[in-house]
Amino acid sequence: MKLNRNFSLLLLGQSLANIGDVLYIVGVISTIFVLTDSAFAASFVPFTIASSMFISSLLTPLLVEKFNLKWLLAGSQITKTILLFILGFLLIGLTVANYYFIFFIIGLIAFFDGCANPIRQTLTPYYVKPEHLIQANGIAETITQIIQAGMWFVGSSLLMIMSSQQLIWLVGCLFVMASIILCLLESVNNHETTELKGKLEKIKEGWRTLSNTPVLRRIAWIEFLETIAATVWIAAILYVFVNDALNVGEKWWGFINGANFLGLILGSAYCIKFSSFVGRKIATFIFVGSFASFLFTILFSINSIPMISLLLSLLVGLFGQIKQIPQQTVIQTSVSKEQLSTVYTSLGAIGTGIFGVGSLVMGVLADLLGIRIVFVISGLLLAIVSTIAYKNKPLFVRNVLEQ
Repeated sequence: MKLNRNFSLLLLGQSLANIGDVLYIVGVISTIFVLTDSAFAASFVPFTIASSMFISSLLTPLLVEKFNLKWLLAGSQITKTILLFILGFLLIGLTVANYYFIFFIIGLIAFFDGCANPIRQTLTPYYVKPEHLIQANGIAETITQIIQAGMWFVGSSLLMIMSSQQLIWLVGCLFVMASIILCLLESVNNHETTELKGKLEKIKEGWRTLSNTPVLRRIAWIEFLETIAATVWIAAILYVFVNDALNVGEKWWGFINGANFLGLILGSAYCIKFSSFVGRKIATFIFVGSFASFLFTILFSINSIPMISLLLSLLVGLFGQIKQIPQQTVIQTSVSKEQLSTVYTSLGAIGTGIFGVGSLVMGVLADLLGIRIVFVISGLLLAIVSTIAYKNKPLFVRNVLEQ
């Protein structure tokens, strides 16, 4: 697959923005922790971000109806850039008495960031031919996972040679470049009608599409169950597993977490390399990926050997990604391009909303029932996902006729 200009610009702009997102969060968390010496205050950063992105997912359809997708993506990035520079100036006079203003700014940044990912996924079919969608999704996922895996380490390392405020200014430069690049994208016509719908109707549109489209209804349930299952891999729960179940040092938390990210990257690379084969066997890959994830999660929950845990974590990431990329292609070709943005924002709302609640529930269950039990629960949820995938294999196809 030869990357065309628009898809390349989309990837580059979003990658610079994603790098900046991770780096600025590292800087903010460090600033708050140093200022307050409170882990709870620092942990409120990801909570604020998740909450704002959930609200954004619900309201983005209203913006999609009024604005061109290209300019909505670029405009949200420009607004994030302005807010980031305000944050940088805010850090100059930050004290324990006024640090809570930071949460207001990062909440606004997260709000505008909440529409970026669904719009990127929606724009991909506009810029990429249907037969290249699996490769395009694989490339995008690979880059995203590499950024997620590496930038936390890079951000922590940068804090050793510069202050948090200097890191924010660096991110500002990345955001400016991302804004310019996204402005260079070709505009697309994402409005199939000139009739404007009521606000409530527009918000409900994506949910109605999920409900009325059989394959999307199944995928919504899959996303719901998988999101809850994925909460066991958050830092806090995985750290307890390493300490209590494996009885090894905290460095193994980093190893196991890194192995999971490596599995995600290898899964993306496989889908890119063998995209034609994956495209012909989409339903099979969705089922096999979900079943393997269930099996390896259960084995992970009962295992006590650190090296085997490392391998199992890698395999969970690998097969999870081998399932996820074909599933993205099914979503992108199951409805018209004009409907995709509302579908993705609805799925995004499910993901952010359920993940926040699920993380708290899994944390409570880990305290009450034991750390191994929550991984068993995660595995059982994935077993239900694999059952849904198997029973609905005829639905999981790439419908190129609508493209």
